[in-house]
Amino acid sequence: MNNIIDILYERGFIENTTHDKELSRYLEDENITCYIGFDPTASSLHVGSLVPLMSLAYMQKHGYRPIALIGGGTGLVGDPSGKTETRQLLNSKIIEENICGIKEQISRFIDFSEGKAILLNNADWLSQLGYIPFLRDIGRHFSVNRMIKAESYKMRLEAEEGLNFIEFNYMLLQAYDFLKLFDKYGCRLQLGGSDQWGNIVAGIDLVRRMRHETAFGIISPLITTSNGEKMGKTAKGAVWLDPKRTMPYDYYQYWINTDDRDVARFLALFTFLPMVEIKKIEKLSGADLNSAKTVLAFEATLIAHGDKEALKAYHSAQTDFGPRPVPKEILPSSSIPRMVIVDLKTEIIADSTPCTFIDEDQLKVGIPAFKLFHTVGLADTSSAARRLIAQGGAYLNGERLELFDYLITDSDINNMEILLKAGKKRFHKLKVKNNN
Repeated sequence: MNNIIDILYERGFIENTTHDKELSRYLEDENITCYIGFDPTASSLHVGSLVPLMSLAYMQKHGYRPIALIGGGTGLVGDPSGKTETRQLLNSKIIEENICGIKEQISRFIDFSEGKAILLNNADWLSQLGYIPFLRDIGRHFSVNRMIKAESYKMRLEAEEGLNFIEFNYMLLQAYDFLKLFDKYGCRLQLGGSDQWGNIVAGIDLVRRMRHETAFGIISPLITTSNGEKMGKTAKGAVWLDPKRTMPYDYYQYWINTDDRDVARFLALFTFLPMVEIKKIEKLSGADLNSAKTVLAFEATLIAHGDKEALKAYHSAQTDFGPRPVPKEILPSSSIPRMVIVDLKTEIIADSTPCTFIDEDQLKVGIPAFKLFHTVGLADTSSAARRLIAQGGAYLNGERLELFDYLITDSDINNMEILLKAGKKRFHKLKVKNNN
């Protein structure tokens, strides 16, 4: 299967397209350029942005040249699509800061070296527009009657706040982007989420009216979990692609906690693993399905944060929650480690595990276990620490503590570290400082 449309359909990236037959024929040609726009409303993209990012990455992998267009100009206006109230207007300084962060994240997914892809900011041309010439040359091609029927505007018109004039211009500006990319780069294809359908069609229509040429659109579904929740939403808030806002370990854990019903679907959307292997996952359950989740978490983290962070998150999870070796027959194309961790006491804990530095001299004297568990925050009080140990929920270097007043000393140091564990999931690492 070499047709990119078939590939994108099979993996779940397409909800709708324009000009179905003409688009399939068009994509058989070489040297095709396509684009997706990214809104710089925050300093980081989040998991909800992964579908457009991955669809653009797949286009590149199959020989097409992608343009990642950051809306430095349209960001000053605010996209009303999918919103029931006006977006907070951002100033130019904040948008520039946001663009810097977003550029770095997009580069994890798209290879911009040697002209293989293009990264643009629409402020470069939108900020230069003259208002009267724009209205005469571009605005005259838009029907207000048709615009207000677009879903992005219709939702706002029915909301209490209504639609303000600056937002009403957004569709014209995005359509102008498409025309600009068509003129300068020969770009005839725009991809985007289903909430962008009206804006994409407007751009296609503008190219047709002003250049008498055919342009195309591919629309991706807005992905929700099997529970009906938006992608990337957790009790702690959004799951960001910026490692400073969501640590790679927490990003990894987000994917580990995928609902069983979503594992195969998310592997198709958010990894580059072959579909022939992913289809076999649909029949798995129990421990084997958990292994598939581990691969999903590893591969998603690998793409977003690189192999080093993916390996750190994987090893830290193996230590925190116990060894979960992935059988070699499950998603064999994955580069995930397949070995079994035999001795947790000698495993190196990743930097994502909470840690505290302690002087070796303190350990020579010895510290009662319950006091240490309280001090590092694994128990709220000394009494709670005593109960934790008495109930068998406290561990030292992988071994259960039997006595609450057990003296933890320098004899418990392993590779200048001591690992404390409370319950099944809470860990703390003591890093020992030698002052000699």
